[in-house]
Amino acid sequence: MNILLTNDDGIHAQGLWAMERVLACEHKVSVVAPDKERSAVGHSITLVNPLRVNRIQTNGGWGYAVNGTPADCVKLAVLELLETRPDMVISGINPGANVGINLNYSGTVSAAKEAALMGIPAIAVSQDQSPYHEYGAAAHFIGSLITKVMEKGLPSGTFLNVNIPACPPEKIRGVCITRQGISPLRENLHKRIDPRNQIYYWQGIETQVFDQEPDTDGAALCQNCISITPVQCDMTDYRTMEQLKHWDIGQS
Repeated sequence: MNILLTNDDGIHAQGLWAMERVLACEHKVSVVAPDKERSAVGHSITLVNPLRVNRIQTNGGWGYAVNGTPADCVKLAVLELLETRPDMVISGINPGANVGINLNYSGTVSAAKEAALMGIPAIAVSQDQSPYHEYGAAAHFIGSLITKVMEKGLPSGTFLNVNIPACPPEKIRGVCITRQGISPLRENLHKRIDPRNQIYYWQGIETQVFDQEPDTDGAALCQNCISITPVQCDMTDYRTMEQLKHWDIGQS
């Protein structure tokens, strides 16, 4: 199978190459990733600046480093860099969970979404912040999941968002099929004064409150379970669409 591997932490990230080492044992893996960290850039793409690509060797493997976003990397790989269209796109392994409303900001998730928009099966992979800094077990799990995805298939425009709990592999309690949580982040901005007496703001560290409903992605992680959430690119609220049809707003 031809697999495109990308991320939002940059081409030198450990999680990216842990995934490459595992998947390359059974598949043809191409690495196309940002040249530096592009965390929390969401689904942004580069329009006003040229995209530049360098083939480099790092962490024992070769890949293409792109001066753009994760979504740029997927577009560029599929449309220009790769000789063969990938059978699947894997984004990750991201250090830190991507659950709840973080999905709206995550470059890791957006790379998988871009692949789904292009009609390619995709998986976004994240591992909750852990003192173990070991990605091998997560990579092997994704290797098994890939086989199941190709066997069963995914609906057009749908990808999987996978989160691995922050615990040793032997303490993982299973796999949960989950929905995206919607609890808000605890956010803050630090107001400061620079040496020229001008005000500036520094984005504070986000603290995410995981939903407690047992079927949510964050709750699964809290129970030391792997969370798998199917995410669709179609953002239409169909229930509200039907309600709007009954509003007197002059639609034809």
